[in-house]
Amino acid sequence: MDQHKETYKEEARELLSELEVSLLELEENPEDKELVGRIFRAMHTIKGSGAMFGFDDIAAFTHEIETVFDRVRDGKIDVTKKLIDLTLDAKDYIRKMVDEEEKDKDTGDLIIELFRALIPCEKTSPETCSTNAGSKTMNHMPKGEKDNDIKMFRIRFQPNHEIFSTGTNPILLLDELRNVGECHVMARMDSLPDLQDLEAENCYLYWDIILKTAEEINSIKDVFIFVEDVCDLRIEEIETQDNVEGDYKKLGEILVEKGDLTSEDLQKVLATRKYIGEMLSESGAVEQSAVESALVEQQEVRRLRKEKNETESASSIRVSAEKLDTLVDLVGELVTVQASLSQKASFQDDSELATIAEEVERLTADLRDNTMSIRMLPIGTTFSKFKRLVRDLSSGLGKEVILTTEGGETELDKTVIERLNDPLVHIIRNSIDHGIETPKTRAAAGKPEKGTICLVARHSGANVLIEISDDGAGLDPEAIRDKAIKNGLIESDEEMSENELFAQIFVPGFSTVTEVTDVSGRGVGMDVVKRSIELLRGSIKIASEKGRGTKITLKLPLTLAIVDGLLVEIGKENFVIPLSAVEECIELNGNNVGGSDGRHIVNVRGEMVPYIILRDLFEFVGESPDIEQIAIAEVNGGHVGLLVDRVIGEHQTVIKSLGKVYKDANEFSGATILANGTVALILDVHRILETAEHDERRNWTAVRQ
Repeated sequence: MDQHKETYKEEARELLSELEVSLLELEENPEDKELVGRIFRAMHTIKGSGAMFGFDDIAAFTHEIETVFDRVRDGKIDVTKKLIDLTLDAKDYIRKMVDEEEKDKDTGDLIIELFRALIPCEKTSPETCSTNAGSKTMNHMPKGEKDNDIKMFRIRFQPNHEIFSTGTNPILLLDELRNVGECHVMARMDSLPDLQDLEAENCYLYWDIILKTAEEINSIKDVFIFVEDVCDLRIEEIETQDNVEGDYKKLGEILVEKGDLTSEDLQKVLATRKYIGEMLSESGAVEQSAVESALVEQQEVRRLRKEKNETESASSIRVSAEKLDTLVDLVGELVTVQASLSQKASFQDDSELATIAEEVERLTADLRDNTMSIRMLPIGTTFSKFKRLVRDLSSGLGKEVILTTEGGETELDKTVIERLNDPLVHIIRNSIDHGIETPKTRAAAGKPEKGTICLVARHSGANVLIEISDDGAGLDPEAIRDKAIKNGLIESDEEMSENELFAQIFVPGFSTVTEVTDVSGRGVGMDVVKRSIELLRGSIKIASEKGRGTKITLKLPLTLAIVDGLLVEIGKENFVIPLSAVEECIELNGNNVGGSDGRHIVNVRGEMVPYIILRDLFEFVGESPDIEQIAIAEVNGGHVGLLVDRVIGEHQTVIKSLGKVYKDANEFSGATILANGTVALILDVHRILETAEHDERRNWTAVRQ
């Protein structure tokens, strides 16, 4: 049962996320009945499954919301901003109950009362009208309904044998059905096996129900909505009008419903009759070959439908994240072993061993790619969460903001997506608070009163680009420059490009805002964003035009587990540079090397690129080789070179975390095991550049003093 409860919690969290998205869409399209139905079904599933697994508080609370949305579905209550706000508050309260967090019971009671107040009075007598009108308990027919509104339904509810293993109790569903109307329930036991063949954990009973109700068929389907995949459910409306010609029901059907005749006996009797094909052929109406052709078509269509159903039923499976992480670790170990095998085969004059190594390499690559694809999730699941953030935050600041998204189907590693949430929240909050102007200010500037924030995701080679743009006030380069000079970050006469100026907003404590709000203004946030993106081995770039808006572009790797790297050598040690950051490699010679203000500069096709001597940065002893090489990397929209002794070549890197002992070694993002068993550190290009700039400023200060 504990396992089923955890499964319920996981599914409830997914339903609550979908519920939030549906509510925000409904606010924009209040006439969309499909969205109303989606919200109602989500509530009903949360309620029904909650009651089944012992979450009675969730079931009771959700029932009140479900009652209101039942009226919305019937057109008796309009979709308003008040309803959406209240339902979002209820959704947050349900999530607290699911997560078993400490919650304020008074808040829950207030939400219920507010929902009950939305239900219109449906009673004919004023004395019987109350705030909980409409929450009927229909063990008997509801009062005040006209006879012409009463419908009769024939229901066959036949659970799968394994339904108990899902934690479902069919009796609870039958009890809930009695709340819909007057029920006659007949248990069918003709599938019950002999005692020696009976499995105690299987369900062999099924039920025939005659239901008399004023509700529509959707209300009946809602009772079984969370078990529809594990049962055979048939719901048919019985025609009861007096003017219907002929019998409303065949004799055999009545006997089966009453239990006087089993379905098997009825089929045996009916089997004594000739098939329609035989009768048509004997009468000469069609040729026997035509009948055979039709039979073949019928059988093939049935077979194809069966195959499709079996495929669809097994199309997905829920696997815990821990199992996936373990699988990725094992694949990583396999990649390392495969590299050792390939290296061994290359040194042996054995064609058979080389063939085996090539086959293992191919299979390992396929296994790696498939394993990585399993961890991939569409980023749209993250994008959808920000609609609530934009809605609530813009409303609190007195602004009108629309969030648009593109490329939600773009896939990223689940770990990247999880770590990306906080940086995106910071950026969006800043866009709303600092970027988007108030409606009056926008109108005076000739802009639409509603501001727009756009989230776009797209693939770019082995990376994903995520753009967050707004049509707000944009960044003010002069204000940023003045603040940077005041904080001592730059000299008053120092010349800087616009990109270098914009990069100042990532300095801890930097803010051009004079008024601190509840949202931002303390200089905390963008430095966290930058560090978080760099920890993901990504980069961040800003483009802005004053008065027109700002666009922030995040460049992220597809996955963090296994990446392609560039293997380099310094002294007798090997290092790995993430290949996604490297643009090219060149030799360092006297024709292209230069210097300026103590910086090392290299001429790359007319562009002066500063480079960092890693041998000096890491304090290697010994002489450098006569011919050195530079890996040119892109960092923060610019280029920087990393001088190494030798570039060995590409290397598939399985990333291993460094231990706590090396927590202060910021220049390295991890390590990998090479084919010969030695360890190579993975360089963090961004932090290496920061360290080099820090050392340069320190040396320059010492020279000036």
